[in-house]
Amino acid sequence: MINKTLNKALFTGVSLLALATLAGCGEAEKKDSKEQDALVEINKDPFPSTYKPLPAQTTLITNVTLLDGLGGQLENASILLEDGKIKAVGNDISAPENTKVVDGKGKWVTPGIVDAHSHLGVYATPDAHAHSDGNEMTKPVTAAVWAEHSIWPQDPGFRRALAGGVTSMQILPGSANLVGGRSVTVKNLPNRTIQDMKFPEAPYGLKMACGENPKRVYGKKGGPMTRMGNVAGYRQAWIDAKAYKEQWEKYYDDYEAGKDPKAPKRDLAKDTLAGVLDGDILVHMHCYRADEMVVMIDVMKEFDYQITSFQHGVEAYKIADKLAENNICSAMWADWWGFKMEAYDGIRENIPMVEQANACAIVHSDSDQGIQRLNQEAAKALSDGQRAGIDISKAKAWTWLSANPAKSLGIFDKTGSLEVGKNADVVLWSADPFSTYAQAELVYIDGGLAFDRNNPQSWAISDFELGQAGEGDHK
Repeated sequence: MINKTLNKALFTGVSLLALATLAGCGEAEKKDSKEQDALVEINKDPFPSTYKPLPAQTTLITNVTLLDGLGGQLENASILLEDGKIKAVGNDISAPENTKVVDGKGKWVTPGIVDAHSHLGVYATPDAHAHSDGNEMTKPVTAAVWAEHSIWPQDPGFRRALAGGVTSMQILPGSANLVGGRSVTVKNLPNRTIQDMKFPEAPYGLKMACGENPKRVYGKKGGPMTRMGNVAGYRQAWIDAKAYKEQWEKYYDDYEAGKDPKAPKRDLAKDTLAGVLDGDILVHMHCYRADEMVVMIDVMKEFDYQITSFQHGVEAYKIADKLAENNICSAMWADWWGFKMEAYDGIRENIPMVEQANACAIVHSDSDQGIQRLNQEAAKALSDGQRAGIDISKAKAWTWLSANPAKSLGIFDKTGSLEVGKNADVVLWSADPFSTYAQAELVYIDGGLAFDRNNPQSWAISDFELGQAGEGDHK
């Protein structure tokens, strides 16, 4: 009995030892053969452009005065549009068979206007509270929101801007917040969805704001209530974004090293801010006062990102040299000033003085009315500069409406000038576009005829407008 019990105990012990050994080997084999979890990657373009250009007929425009958007002017010039691109620019161009020839004698050709600051779609016409979708005024930093998710493509303002020669624009959130959210660049070809209008491969922008607006909105909502509170808010947001960026970098490094790390938790706001720190998203900052712009340049250097433009820049003339040194554009009005304290020290020579300092000057609208006549806004700034003794040519002034805004939006390799190979975004004007009486007669986007003033039947009309004819409209 003792032997049987002993043998049973020995057998049981050996069996358990064997099972444990086998289990251990199995776990080792399982561990050795275990593959890494799938790499978690953030989709940086979850809402890609579905833009398709209009059908484009090969077109030769002849006998025009041509402003190339780079500061050059050609007389008795011609421009050939083919396959959606600019094929040739010069004085003696031969066209292939079946080319449509437009005689532009006495008329002018320019690149399409690029508006660097629009709120079309997010503050749509008609002006009603139901259409107020530009400011997410729930907390000072709302980097998680994207303007494209507020845009109403049926806003009649798009077609009215098209009739003013605007071929591309940046649509921004409003300026209530320290960080207002992402902007989007669109082709001004009204369509059913915003994705159908998105400028292909254009980088996203980030709207930020300094000065009176954030402290007015949040002064009684937990702050910030002062300009120093504003700056503390930016800095904390960048500190948090930098830490978030480093977490993801460590995750990718560990994964590359063969480890099996756990991906950090996604944060939409920090995704956007980290995109700025990576150089993928461009900062456009609402800022009026010169001193505040300099403070924001200091913050930019502290966290190693680039401010692409100061929007409105009413006092840009005071620091035009610093803007040039730091490669920052200033998008400005011709003559808006005095409507609040931070706009009080505006001068009409602001834009030409920024140009004179070899900084990047832009004429912008920030208005569903102004966007319809940006050529006249540039004309006002040009004449104000000339009266002050600042000698700027019309050809150079047109860079304020085309090349410079295109550069600030990261699309200058595709549009903003009349260069061979670029998108055929072209406007034929009835007269000198700096004249009050000039009208955009033909507007081409990617070589397709998007607007023909002499053919009202072709004018784009949104469903919203049907049966609600406005003065001068054809419906």
